[in-house]
Amino acid sequence: MKAKIALATVSGRAYYKLVKELKRKDLPFLSLKPWDPIPLNIKVVITTKEERHLVTHPNILIFEYESNPASVIDEALLGVHGKRSYEEVVVGVDPGETYGVAVLGDDNVLETLDCSSLKETVNVILDDLKRVPATVSIVKVGDGAPTHTKGLLHSLDEALPQEIVIEVVSEAGTSRFMNETAHRRGLRDALSAIEIAGRKGQIFPRRKTQ
Repeated sequence: MKAKIALATVSGRAYYKLVKELKRKDLPFLSLKPWDPIPLNIKVVITTKEERHLVTHPNILIFEYESNPASVIDEALLGVHGKRSYEEVVVGVDPGETYGVAVLGDDNVLETLDCSSLKETVNVILDDLKRVPATVSIVKVGDGAPTHTKGLLHSLDEALPQEIVIEVVSEAGTSRFMNETAHRRGLRDALSAIEIAGRKGQIFPRRKTQ
């Protein structure tokens, strides 16, 4: 995929933080100096407040040194898709000994993660839903590991705001990833989570009353 996000900075501190987050999200990007010409395919440019006046582009985002780099990258992704917010954000989760998590905004994959515990998974989901604006937010949990699924559903019901919809999704058919990615567990979990996010599930009745 051709890069649509550019980093235009000579600040080593800003560059390190932003690149780390872009690589974590597996997003292609272009590195530029603030005064470099910007290719036509670039939709969003991220720079610092001090260097902003050197950058010429219709869609510029400012990275604040003490802010969470994930927030500005999420905003950049909105710009890449030509949106101010998403109509629907879906978090797909493949529970098991490890938890694959995929975040989709209007059917575009925004992020995939591999979590090692139930607590980490719930915290990641909460953080993603807070960071990514959407009209509707849904969490879809695969049913392939009943014990892990039950525990996750209970924890999500306790932790998530009442307006967040939780669905239980059949994992039938996602097992094909087992052979395709047998030696890459994190990738397998991420692919399964993306598949789960794209499927229609059964609504889990929320027990949380406030």
